[in-house]
Amino acid sequence: MAENVAELFVRTLRSAGVTRVWGLPGDSLNAFTEALRREDGIEWLHMRHEEAAAFAAAGEAEITGELAVVAGSCGPGNLHFINGLFDAQRSRVPVLAIASHIPSAEIGSGYFQETHPQELFRECSVYSEMVGDPSQLPWVLEIAMRTAIEKRGVAVVVVPGDVFFSDAPARRDSAPIRAAKPVIVPSEAELAHTVALLDGAEKVTILAGAGVAGAHAEVLALAERLQAPIVHAFRGKEHIEYDNPYDVGMTGLLGFTSGYRAIEKCDALLILGSDFPYRQFYPDKAKIVQVDIRGEQLGRRTPIDAGLVGDVGATAAALHPLLRTGRDGAHLKDSVEHYAKTRRELDGLANDDGKEPIHPQYVARLLDELANPDAVFTADVGTPVIWAARYLRMTKKRRLIGSFTHGSMANALPHALGAQAVDRDRQVVALAGDGGLAMLMGDLLSITQNALPIKIVVFNNSSLGFVEVEMKAAGIVNYATDLQNPNFASVAEAVGITGIRVEKAADLEGALRRALAAPGSVLVDVVVAREELSVPPTITLAQAKGFSLWALRTVLSGRGNELLDLADTNLWRRLFH
Repeated sequence: MAENVAELFVRTLRSAGVTRVWGLPGDSLNAFTEALRREDGIEWLHMRHEEAAAFAAAGEAEITGELAVVAGSCGPGNLHFINGLFDAQRSRVPVLAIASHIPSAEIGSGYFQETHPQELFRECSVYSEMVGDPSQLPWVLEIAMRTAIEKRGVAVVVVPGDVFFSDAPARRDSAPIRAAKPVIVPSEAELAHTVALLDGAEKVTILAGAGVAGAHAEVLALAERLQAPIVHAFRGKEHIEYDNPYDVGMTGLLGFTSGYRAIEKCDALLILGSDFPYRQFYPDKAKIVQVDIRGEQLGRRTPIDAGLVGDVGATAAALHPLLRTGRDGAHLKDSVEHYAKTRRELDGLANDDGKEPIHPQYVARLLDELANPDAVFTADVGTPVIWAARYLRMTKKRRLIGSFTHGSMANALPHALGAQAVDRDRQVVALAGDGGLAMLMGDLLSITQNALPIKIVVFNNSSLGFVEVEMKAAGIVNYATDLQNPNFASVAEAVGITGIRVEKAADLEGALRRALAAPGSVLVDVVVAREELSVPPTITLAQAKGFSLWALRTVLSGRGNELLDLADTNLWRRLFH
């Protein structure tokens, strides 16, 4: 019996090392799922929403660094991918999206469920193409997979349901598709120019992003030679923060004053593998050198004096012996001491002061202390990412995954699904916001359906907390941010997940210990303070003015109790902790 297109598709995935596919079935996908059913080496992970399936594939790819796959049926089915695929694309992880399509003969007629997926996904992919004829399939699929892997992004292959059932074309198999690993180093002239800039500076600071992954030793050696403090962007945190005597914390809206200060006071900033987007946090007068594997990234966020295209590790190793020795370490010493002071102040806010609701910093700090040294953390965009950035300490084996560039809500739960499927024995903890969890709450069912022992900690403040902070900074009275939440622990119990509700700080440590030790999935619903402020490392005049306006308008609107709650939650602790 001749092999059909769907069977060739599945065989090619297996040859490329794919071991699981995330998605939802549908009639236009029937041939594919039937071929998958007969393939012993690939697991179908059934989800309740295609958006969550795409996020899960992104989470898997973050953990493995290899190609992850998501599949959905025609029209509204694969249209739901879009947010999760944007996240994968902007996080630069390799994901193949299989988007089945309406019958070939009906394309262009306004047929039931008709969309044009190859156009819809073009903005959130490195490759997007439709297979209109079976003879295209081997070529389109191979190009898609190689492009996703080599460019580290999303590739979309659109296949009408009838084409899946067609006989596959004859073609000899290619070698298994795996990522190439070239080592790229700048030219000698470019290195010499960079060395001249750095040797001419007295106070060098390093800004490390996700591009320092795998280059921990080389970056620390460079910091030692330059006597440079290392500031990290959020996506660089998991790769450079651990075992790092030069670490001075994070910069940006979620960062520390120490990170901001180390950059502000330098006379040369060395950016390593970072696309940190906030221009207001770059120095005005310092010389700036940027190293990135992608040349098109150079100078896109701030003017630069030298741009190097190369691997961070190889480039750092090439620069190291060329740089002068015997540098004054005053800038480094001052920056590290300032970080220690900042760290003590932040840790002083993460405690049990006997009040209710619980301070969210305390939740994050306890999670950090109790979780395994190789735990995977995922964090929802919103207030959970603030507490993750400030209180989760990375180790060489810990991972931290989130929608840190795309900035989508509701990512923590599906990212955790993807991470947990890779290794069911590894501890995976999702730091979920109440708003984010509710947005894709149906995929709590995907946890039990796929028997994934994820631990979910809900920061339940009955509000869109980060939005409220932004409103305060803009001088706007909080409006439309209230959340009428259920007891999330009871919801979890109803779908087969162990649920624990915590309303008192004294009960928190025991609840988290119980959750983390449990063999199956657990949801801990923690009622946390709504009015907890997350102060950025530097406050602009406009923000200070906006906050004052918010306070005045809040009182005038008859909601002065909010101001009292804010003071009770924040002011006295910050003054007297």
